[in-house]
Amino acid sequence: MSWVASIIVIVMLAAAVAVLLLKDFLSALAALAVVSLALSVLFVILRAPDVAMTEAAVGAGLGSLLFALAIRRMGLARGHKPEDRP
Repeated sequence: MSWVASIIVIVMLAAAVAVLLLKDFLSALAALAVVSLALSVLFVILRAPDVAMTEAAVGAGLGSLLFALAIRRMGLARGHKPEDRP
């Protein structure tokens, strides 16, 4: 594995730990998207561009969108408390 791939894996690990430690749902979602995008870049380095495009579209794109909609629907976005819902 090249040194670039090693750096990407370290970035992925740091972002994954951030997902676990962040208390704000939207910040954790952004860190999760970073993990997915870094994985896409790693797939490009490993010469799997089709898998990289799929991971970027589904993992970072569609997955993040669905999580963001769920966070908004549940009223867990920044500045809202669950008990504030009608």
